[in-house]
Amino acid sequence: NVESSNCITLMEVSPEGDLWISCTMPSIEVGTVGGGTGLSAQSACLRAIGVKGGGENPGDNARQLAHVVACATMAGELSLMAALASNSLVAAHMQHNRKPASK
Repeated sequence: NVESSNCITLMEVSPEGDLWISCTMPSIEVGTVGGGTGLSAQSACLRAIGVKGGGENPGDNARQLAHVVACATMAGELSLMAALASNSLVAAHMQHNRKPASK
């Protein structure tokens, strides 16, 4: 969904000199009940991370799933920044490219 693909990632140096990362996804759409959550693969994935169903309070599991998605996104952003900083992004893409280079 284009509507739910907003993401704002901030990276700053903390006062202690550490990297501080924030990933905000203001319009993420996730679900842990209904729809495709009853399909075997989707259900197994939700159970594996402990968010199958509504949760103790309605919305608890959906909120936790949104956190998991944001954390995975943050890890991807950090990996991308590391590749850019080390100037290895293009080389990695060329090495792992599934299509042969056109001549």
